Amino acid sequence: MFKAFLIKYAEIGIKGKNRHLFEDALVHQIKFSLKKCEGRFYVHKTQGRIFVEAESEFDFDEVVARLKQVFGIWGICPVVYAEDEGFEKLAETVVNYIDRVYPDKNKTFKVQARRARKDYPKESMEINADLGEVLLNAFPEMTVDVHEPDILLNVEIREKIYIYSEIIPGPGGMPVGTGGKAMLLLSGGIDSPVAGYMIAKRGVKIDAVYFHAPPYTSDRAKQKVVDLARIVSRYTGPIYLHVINFTDIQLYIHEKCPHEELTIIMRRYMMRIAEHLARENDCLGLITGESIGQVASQTMASLVCTNEVCELPVYRPLIGFDKQEIVEVAEKIGTFETSILPFEDCCTIFVAKHPVTKPNLKIIRRHEQNLSEKIDELVKTALETNELIIVE
Repeated sequence: MFKAFLIKYAEIGIKGKNRHLFEDALVHQIKFSLKKCEGRFYVHKTQGRIFVEAESEFDFDEVVARLKQVFGIWGICPVVYAEDEGFEKLAETVVNYIDRVYPDKNKTFKVQARRARKDYPKESMEINADLGEVLLNAFPEMTVDVHEPDILLNVEIREKIYIYSEIIPGPGGMPVGTGGKAMLLLSGGIDSPVAGYMIAKRGVKIDAVYFHAPPYTSDRAKQKVVDLARIVSRYTGPIYLHVINFTDIQLYIHEKCPHEELTIIMRRYMMRIAEHLARENDCLGLITGESIGQVASQTMASLVCTNEVCELPVYRPLIGFDKQEIVEVAEKIGTFETSILPFEDCCTIFVAKHPVTKPNLKIIRRHEQNLSEKIDELVKTALETNELIIVE
């Protein structure tokens, strides 16, 4: 029945003179998302509207599922066309539409017409009244409610006449790529994939880095992170995942530094390496899944210590979330079941038994001097052996 979709956006509409740039980015992201769907589609914008028109047979549910993963879309409206052959033809199409979409006619309705094409012989208010009368005659059990109708029937008269009443919620946000690029520190846990998703929702393109510690962490742990990146990429587009062998650095820190400070010092070197990769790849910041007080390395004092090694901004979208709120987002985007698979990452393998929760930055710096003999060489080797995986 449906051959097209009207795509509604929200925040893009307030972008003023730059709005067309965001619209173009959204059109591009929609085209990219629909490439893997069966069928051919014509995606275009016109007069403040974006339309997806099917040029062949397609799977309705598959297309809707894809569109629900495109940031920037506020609503997805399946539409039918009415032939521009006079009001009688329009009325016939509207009656058929209501009859097929709503088997239960015991509903209230309101007609909301928009006449963008001024050569149409009836004005918007006249269309509302006349179509309302047609529907009441066709379906006596229906009634009009202009304030809170069960069915809001939209009729848009443009170069074509579009009819729709359903708005399927989209993910909102801004089109990916309109907000720059950032480097996500991606682990196998629950939090970091959610953090990447939330920053991408603001239009940011995501690259990622994963710190691997063979043989202490298995290839299954690495594959788990690749799988998480693949799920997140449904929303963000392709992710360039950098896999850093962190074993020698961790062992050296473990040998030279106090055990209660292992997590903080390891985290500081992760941030240094991530920032180096970020600069090499034109990223404008780092993204982490940290939440204040969730673990020892995420207390306010600990975050001061990890922030200190970075010049680029560190974005922490989960900073004020509790764990259940993070889990709910993870379940919504489909990463939760993968995140809880029992394959340890390098952070959990090398965690101290009694980690410091209020580290002193001056003391941390002093203890890092114990690493001066080899640490620069180890970091250089880790960067030179970086494995790049393109995940999509």
